[in-house]
Amino acid sequence: MGENENVHKELSGGWAKAAKLPAPDLSGLAVKDEHLKRALLGQDFLVVDGAMGTQLQERGLADAGQIPEMLNFSHPEDIAAIHKAYVDAGAEVITTNTFGANRLKLEGAASVEEVYRAAAECARAAGAPYIAGDVGPTGALLEPMGTMSFDEAYDLFAEQVRAVAAAGCDVVLIETMADLREAKAALLAAQENCDLPVFATMTFGEDGRTFLGTSPEVAAEVLSSMGAHAVGLNCSLGPADLLGAAQNMARRSRCPLMVQPNAGLPRVQGGVTVFDVSPEDFAAAMEGILDAGASIIGGCCGTSPEYTRQLRRMADARRVPMPRAYEPACVLCSAQEAVVLPVGVPRIAVIGERINPTGKPKLKAALRAGDLDYLVGEAVSQQELGADVLDVNVGLPELDEPAVLAAAVDKLSSTVTLPLVVDSSDPVAVESAVRGYAGKPLINSVNGKRESLEAVLPIVKRYGCAVIGLALDEEGIPPTAEGRFAVAERIVEAAERYGIPRTDVVIDCLTMACATNQSEALEILHAVGMVKERLGVRTALGVSNISFGLPQRNMVNSTFLAAAFGCGLDMPILNPKARRYTDTVNTFRVLNCQDAGAVEFIGEYADAADPYVAGAGVAVGVAEAQPSGAADAAAECPVAVPEPLSDAADAVRDMVHLILTGRKGPMGPATEALLEGHNPLDLVNGVFVPALDVVGQKFDKGEFFLPQLMASAEAVKVGFDVVKARMGDSADDGMGSNAIAVATVKGDIHDIGKNIVKMLLENYGFRVVDLGRDVEPEEVLRVASEQGIRLVGLSALMTTTVRAMEQTVELLHEKLPGCKVMVGGAVLTPEYAEQIGADYYAKDAAESARIAERFFAEQG
Repeated sequence: MGENENVHKELSGGWAKAAKLPAPDLSGLAVKDEHLKRALLGQDFLVVDGAMGTQLQERGLADAGQIPEMLNFSHPEDIAAIHKAYVDAGAEVITTNTFGANRLKLEGAASVEEVYRAAAECARAAGAPYIAGDVGPTGALLEPMGTMSFDEAYDLFAEQVRAVAAAGCDVVLIETMADLREAKAALLAAQENCDLPVFATMTFGEDGRTFLGTSPEVAAEVLSSMGAHAVGLNCSLGPADLLGAAQNMARRSRCPLMVQPNAGLPRVQGGVTVFDVSPEDFAAAMEGILDAGASIIGGCCGTSPEYTRQLRRMADARRVPMPRAYEPACVLCSAQEAVVLPVGVPRIAVIGERINPTGKPKLKAALRAGDLDYLVGEAVSQQELGADVLDVNVGLPELDEPAVLAAAVDKLSSTVTLPLVVDSSDPVAVESAVRGYAGKPLINSVNGKRESLEAVLPIVKRYGCAVIGLALDEEGIPPTAEGRFAVAERIVEAAERYGIPRTDVVIDCLTMACATNQSEALEILHAVGMVKERLGVRTALGVSNISFGLPQRNMVNSTFLAAAFGCGLDMPILNPKARRYTDTVNTFRVLNCQDAGAVEFIGEYADAADPYVAGAGVAVGVAEAQPSGAADAAAECPVAVPEPLSDAADAVRDMVHLILTGRKGPMGPATEALLEGHNPLDLVNGVFVPALDVVGQKFDKGEFFLPQLMASAEAVKVGFDVVKARMGDSADDGMGSNAIAVATVKGDIHDIGKNIVKMLLENYGFRVVDLGRDVEPEEVLRVASEQGIRLVGLSALMTTTVRAMEQTVELLHEKLPGCKVMVGGAVLTPEYAEQIGADYYAKDAAESARIAERFFAEQG
């Protein structure tokens, strides 16, 4: 268990209870037999089959343009033979040939129910011990980046899940997910539409994250907290390259770990796609993954029955899975970032309180006007000032709180990476916000009243959230520490009855104003200590309440905060703009060893002035911290102010900050203001392009992820649109009219990657001609020729369609010698791209934009 192992061994009392691995909940499940039950409990191995596409290719059944799922009708004997080869090799779980069997991808060729019924019959005919109904991604990008809503994705998955159950399958397998929000929609659809065990796996790139920036740890925490019966990873890479991801998932997964790697990376050999890891090497690399605790094992792209045979031998030799190195912790997640407070280890996380309309006239006005970008501004400033988690409260009586809270959470999720606290007294509003949230939020709050417990705790359990429990009940807030503790204990016990572990419970002992309840101040602190030590849960407090009615409130608050830290406070709810608070937080992180070696503290304060030496007439300690994008913009701005705009340097720096934080709302007015008295092209070339370059650099370094990259590009697009409107007919001459055609190649119906590239290129100011998916080489040639397009982007997700990509490249080079082609997709590598004759390889959407910029700059 790493650095926390000795701590965990010594835990006692409440902490010992919190440190226990939550037992898998199999209540209400239709489990076929005792072996499957033991596998769901992590006590037995379960061997799953390998690739279907590779086997179809070997049998000459992978024709471009053929929907693979229709082979269940046209070639059932062949599909059953493939399944039987895996059964004969030792596979216990046979995956139905239904990866793309949703209503959108089938395009009316057959009904979803018909496809699953036929596919299950093929698996049954092969003698499959267990049949897993395979559910792949929708093929569409979900909002806010795409056009498909969460509810639309849920409906597609629900239709598939009902078909899985109707076909007599034993397991629902949700696989190859790259969007955590989509995976959540699929998991909810499975849980709410059938009683079968549900396995959920995601796919990660070489950087250890999904293309939307989700890490294995975050995926495991979110999906296992929601109640998936197995979580894991599949596809993308070979077993050696997935070892680290598997180990990271094991630390955060509350259920069995499932791993299905590829047989390495693909390459073209004799016109056929082959993979570079042999069955023997695959098995050798899987040893480490089994050591990490994986108990449900199989193969993905490129694997064959021989790979399955190797896995069967390994499982039989080991007999019993290794225990997972689970590390109990209170964890909150966004889709990209996790805040982890390990059990028994002193850690604090600051909850930023500013997105709450109470006492904030500007925020109230913004909410009434529907201006959610104002909330983004508050979120960004708190993130820059050191908040770890953001509280989101939109409670105004005249608003539709469920709709506004859900919209606010969606908006913030696409621009900031911090986990969120969903703050409302209305359970309907809470559920509307957490249901589609791509992460694990903290619900604020439940209390000791029976009505509250019965309304809120089921929501916490269903969506795998953490929850703040307020130490109050039908009698109000107890005045003593013992009274607060008693309420807290009832909340924790009630949560456990609902299957919510102590690691997901945070108790707020409730801060009262010292001016009117002076004797309670020490009672509050005593209660924090009691809750922490006896119950083994994390604690929260709203700090500023203590000073109501007193002078020098920041002084009182920071002193109370320090005292609360000493009693065991973990999550202070405070205003990060108050410098006294941040000084106290930063100092305590040295004392509790969270700031190892005091590195952060020394960097922040080594050259700082003494905060208690004030000028005449200045009250000590009332100064506010400033976000790096505001008062300190001049020092922080990564883009040099161009000479033609030097008279508006502050406005330029503010605009760069808007771009870097993805705030498109203020971008239009800011652009209009800068255009007054300045050349539009100076703004484009001196601000827009350099700022996007910085965004790209941050993306490459892993500081930004795709949602933040897209948000920044969208902000620039708003500016581009204003500039184009100002320039009128001369815009094309000044800014260029460079067009790019993009297409998913013939036979490939997956266009999510192509759509992302399209959006990003458009936001960078390029004109994009989208030819769609499953596009014939001749159609790409026709459009490129007729429209004079010099750069074409091609995408492929399936190994079976790379040959069509190669044919398209050859045709374009033969008929349009001046036309260049960039290629990308999950199955592509730089070597692969070179083999098929492509001019450029784009490893991601950001690289496609850089390729386009370089290409057109060279073309002139």
